[in-house]
Amino acid sequence: MLSFKDIHDLTREQLLDFITDLSKRWLALDGLWFQAVEKEYGLNKAIAVDTAAWSKFTALEAQRIMAFLGLPAQGGLDALEQALKFRLYTFLNKQEIIRRSPDRLVFRMQDCRVQAARERKNMPLFPCKPAGLVEYSGFARTIDSRISTRCICCPPDKPDAGCYCAWEFTITE
Repeated sequence: MLSFKDIHDLTREQLLDFITDLSKRWLALDGLWFQAVEKEYGLNKAIAVDTAAWSKFTALEAQRIMAFLGLPAQGGLDALEQALKFRLYTFLNKQEIIRRSPDRLVFRMQDCRVQAARERKNMPLFPCKPAGLVEYSGFARTIDSRISTRCICCPPDKPDAGCYCAWEFTITE
Protein backbone atom coordinates (compact mmCIF):
# COMPACT_ATOMS: atom_id res chain seq x y z
CA MET A 1 0.00 0.00 0.00
CA LEU A 2 1.32 3.42 -0.95
CA SER A 3 1.55 5.87 1.91
CA PHE A 4 0.77 9.37 0.76
CA LYS A 5 -1.97 11.88 1.40
CA ASP A 6 -2.28 13.42 -2.04
CA ILE A 7 -0.57 13.78 -5.40
CA HIS A 8 2.01 16.20 -3.98
CA ASP A 9 3.46 13.38 -1.87
CA LEU A 10 4.24 11.17 -4.86
CA THR A 11 7.82 10.51 -5.87
CA ARG A 12 8.95 11.15 -9.45
CA GLU A 13 8.65 7.43 -10.20
CA GLN A 14 5.16 7.29 -8.71
CA LEU A 15 4.11 10.32 -10.77
CA LEU A 16 5.36 8.68 -13.96
CA ASP A 17 3.47 5.50 -13.06
CA PHE A 18 0.40 7.62 -12.38
CA ILE A 19 0.67 9.29 -15.81
CA THR A 20 0.82 5.86 -17.43
CA ASP A 21 -2.16 4.69 -15.39
CA LEU A 22 -4.17 7.79 -16.35
CA SER A 23 -3.34 7.14 -20.00
CA LYS A 24 -4.55 3.54 -19.67
CA ARG A 25 -7.79 4.77 -18.11
CA TRP A 26 -8.30 7.23 -20.98
CA LEU A 27 -7.66 4.52 -23.57
CA ALA A 28 -10.01 2.10 -21.76
CA LEU A 29 -12.78 4.71 -21.82
CA ASP A 30 -12.15 5.38 -25.51
CA GLY A 31 -12.34 1.66 -26.28
CA LEU A 32 -15.45 1.03 -24.19
CA TRP A 33 -17.17 4.05 -25.69
CA PHE A 34 -16.36 2.83 -29.20
CA GLN A 35 -17.57 -0.71 -28.45
CA ALA A 36 -20.86 0.64 -27.07
CA VAL A 37 -21.47 2.71 -30.20
CA GLU A 38 -20.45 -0.23 -32.40
CA LYS A 39 -22.84 -2.57 -30.58
CA GLU A 40 -25.73 -0.12 -30.93
CA TYR A 41 -25.13 1.18 -34.48
CA GLY A 42 -22.57 -1.08 -36.22
CA LEU A 43 -18.90 -0.74 -37.09
CA ASN A 44 -19.24 1.79 -39.92
CA LYS A 45 -21.34 4.19 -37.85
CA ALA A 46 -19.02 3.76 -34.86
CA ILE A 47 -16.01 4.65 -37.03
CA ALA A 48 -17.85 7.73 -38.35
CA VAL A 49 -18.75 8.88 -34.83
CA ASP A 50 -15.23 8.10 -33.60
CA THR A 51 -13.76 10.15 -36.44
CA ALA A 52 -16.01 13.09 -35.54
CA ALA A 53 -14.91 12.88 -31.90
CA TRP A 54 -11.23 12.70 -32.86
CA SER A 55 -11.59 15.77 -35.08
CA LYS A 56 -12.43 17.78 -31.95
CA PHE A 57 -10.23 16.00 -29.41
CA THR A 58 -7.03 16.10 -31.47
CA ALA A 59 -7.16 19.90 -31.77
CA LEU A 60 -7.93 20.23 -28.06
CA GLU A 61 -5.06 17.91 -27.16
CA ALA A 62 -2.65 19.84 -29.42
CA GLN A 63 -3.73 23.19 -27.95
CA ARG A 64 -3.29 21.96 -24.39
CA ILE A 65 0.13 20.46 -25.15
CA MET A 66 1.23 23.69 -26.83
CA ALA A 67 0.13 25.70 -23.79
CA PHE A 68 1.75 23.27 -21.35
CA LEU A 69 5.08 23.25 -23.20
CA GLY A 70 4.95 26.92 -24.16
CA LEU A 71 5.23 26.07 -27.85
CA PRO A 72 4.82 28.97 -30.25
CA ALA A 73 2.00 29.13 -32.76
CA GLN A 74 3.20 28.20 -36.23
CA GLY A 75 6.21 26.49 -34.62
CA GLY A 76 6.83 24.20 -37.59
CA LEU A 77 8.01 20.62 -37.47
CA ASP A 78 10.18 21.27 -34.42
CA ALA A 79 7.05 22.15 -32.42
CA LEU A 80 5.19 19.17 -33.87
CA GLU A 81 8.03 16.81 -32.97
CA GLN A 82 8.00 18.07 -29.39
CA ALA A 83 4.20 17.95 -29.10
CA LEU A 84 3.97 14.38 -30.42
CA LYS A 85 6.06 13.28 -27.44
CA PHE A 86 3.37 14.50 -25.03
CA ARG A 87 0.23 12.91 -26.48
CA LEU A 88 -1.70 10.64 -24.13
CA TYR A 89 -0.85 7.43 -25.95
CA THR A 90 2.87 8.25 -25.82
CA PHE A 91 2.88 6.67 -22.37
CA LEU A 92 1.33 3.44 -23.68
CA ASN A 93 2.76 2.83 -27.14
CA LYS A 94 6.25 2.54 -28.54
CA GLN A 95 6.81 5.12 -31.22
CA GLU A 96 9.60 6.78 -33.14
CA ILE A 97 10.05 10.10 -34.85
CA ILE A 98 12.43 10.32 -37.80
CA ARG A 99 13.55 13.66 -39.19
CA ARG A 100 14.44 13.00 -42.80
CA SER A 101 15.10 16.67 -43.53
CA PRO A 102 14.27 20.04 -41.98
CA ASP A 103 10.94 20.06 -43.85
CA ARG A 104 9.97 16.38 -43.39
CA LEU A 105 9.14 14.34 -40.29
CA VAL A 106 7.96 10.72 -40.13
CA PHE A 107 6.07 9.40 -37.11
CA ARG A 108 5.91 5.61 -36.72
CA MET A 109 3.80 3.74 -34.17
CA GLN A 110 6.02 0.73 -33.58
CA ASP A 111 3.82 -0.87 -30.94
CA CYS A 112 0.14 0.01 -30.52
CA ARG A 113 -1.60 -1.22 -27.39
CA VAL A 114 -4.95 -1.50 -29.20
CA GLN A 115 -3.64 -3.39 -32.21
CA ALA A 116 -1.40 -5.67 -30.14
CA ALA A 117 -4.38 -6.64 -27.96
CA ARG A 118 -6.43 -7.47 -31.06
CA GLU A 119 -3.60 -9.62 -32.42
CA ARG A 120 -3.35 -11.49 -29.10
CA LYS A 121 -7.08 -12.23 -29.37
CA ASN A 122 -6.66 -13.41 -33.00
CA MET A 123 -8.78 -10.51 -34.19
CA PRO A 124 -8.13 -8.53 -37.36
CA LEU A 125 -6.37 -5.21 -36.94
CA PHE A 126 -8.74 -2.37 -36.17
CA PRO A 127 -9.28 -0.21 -39.29
CA CYS A 128 -8.25 3.06 -37.66
CA LYS A 129 -7.13 4.88 -40.83
CA PRO A 130 -10.30 7.03 -41.21
CA ALA A 131 -9.95 8.38 -37.67
CA GLY A 132 -6.16 8.51 -38.01
CA LEU A 133 -6.34 10.75 -41.06
CA VAL A 134 -8.48 13.22 -39.13
CA GLU A 135 -6.49 12.81 -35.93
CA TYR A 136 -2.96 13.27 -37.26
CA SER A 137 -3.74 15.97 -39.81
CA GLY A 138 -5.82 17.90 -37.26
CA PHE A 139 -3.12 17.62 -34.61
CA ALA A 140 -0.42 18.81 -37.02
CA ARG A 141 -2.54 21.68 -38.41
CA THR A 142 -3.29 22.86 -34.89
CA ILE A 143 0.44 23.00 -34.17
CA ASP A 144 1.14 24.78 -37.45
CA SER A 145 -1.35 25.37 -40.28
CA ARG A 146 1.44 25.01 -42.86
CA ILE A 147 1.98 21.32 -42.03
CA SER A 148 0.63 18.73 -44.47
CA THR A 149 0.01 15.14 -43.41
CA ARG A 150 0.25 11.98 -45.49
CA CYS A 151 -0.57 8.47 -44.33
CA ILE A 152 2.25 6.08 -45.16
CA CYS A 153 0.35 3.11 -43.75
CA CYS A 154 -2.45 2.50 -41.26
CA PRO A 155 -4.91 -0.39 -40.91
CA PRO A 156 -6.79 -1.51 -42.89
CA ASP A 157 -3.63 -0.96 -45.00
CA LYS A 158 -0.98 -3.59 -44.52
CA PRO A 159 1.43 -2.24 -41.90
CA ASP A 160 5.04 -1.50 -42.83
CA ALA A 161 7.65 -3.75 -41.25
CA GLY A 162 8.22 -2.71 -37.65
CA CYS A 163 5.18 -0.47 -37.21
CA TYR A 164 1.40 -0.50 -37.15
CA CYS A 165 1.02 2.93 -38.71
CA ALA A 166 3.25 5.65 -40.09
CA TRP A 167 2.57 9.26 -40.93
CA GLU A 168 4.61 11.78 -42.87
CA PHE A 169 4.49 15.48 -42.05
CA THR A 170 5.90 18.11 -44.37
CA ILE A 171 5.96 21.86 -44.18
CA THR A 172 6.13 24.51 -46.84
CA GLU A 173 7.42 27.94 -45.95
